[in-house]
Amino acid sequence: MSWTDERIEKLTKMWEGGATASQIADELGGVSRNAVIGKAHRLGLKARPSPVKANEKPVRPAPAPKKPKPVEAAPAAPEAKVEAPVVRAAPPPVAPAPRAPEPAAPPVAAEDVAPVAPKGPRVVSVGPGGFLRQGPGDQQQPIPPAPPRRLVPAKPSAEIADKTSLLDLNDRVCRWPMGHPGEPDFHFCGDKVNPGFPYCVEHCGRAYQAQLPRGARRPPPPLPFGGPRVR
Repeated sequence: MSWTDERIEKLTKMWEGGATASQIADELGGVSRNAVIGKAHRLGLKARPSPVKANEKPVRPAPAPKKPKPVEAAPAAPEAKVEAPVVRAAPPPVAPAPRAPEPAAPPVAAEDVAPVAPKGPRVVSVGPGGFLRQGPGDQQQPIPPAPPRRLVPAKPSAEIADKTSLLDLNDRVCRWPMGHPGEPDFHFCGDKVNPGFPYCVEHCGRAYQAQLPRGARRPPPPLPFGGPRVR
């Protein structure tokens, strides 16, 4: 149900009048107690303290006073003789004898101080394979890292000093291989490429050949050993 101006005005009036959230919800109808509290919070109405206090203890009625019992008279005890305490004089205090000053110890250098050995037996753990594991006191200082190495470019061999190698290839030079890859002077053509092709004009003529007309074509050579076996 929507909050109309009349319902809001009625809620504000009852809230300021001291009515509880449950009473306001019953009066308006169609809303819950939590909805009334939330609407009052959004309207900025003054919050009221809760009637229930967390630290308040219930008040219990005080118990009725008990009637005192009659006290009976106790029989008189015989009088006892009290002896006066004997006071003894304390002996005079004796002053302690003065001590001779102890000789000062000579200074000890830091190099002469021996390292303190750990108490108790040393425990050595044997790992898999028979090697001895290091304990906390056996660990060495970390080794400083080696200085960075300066990379020097390798010099090409004399056979391909002025020729195009694999590292020199790009989209503007011919990639036609010259020689066998196992040979020391193996290199690539390196001439200017034919536009639209990976090779130069000369090697394009060797890589791409025009297809002959259908009537001038020759049959392919026969396969060795009679070709594949037909099952």
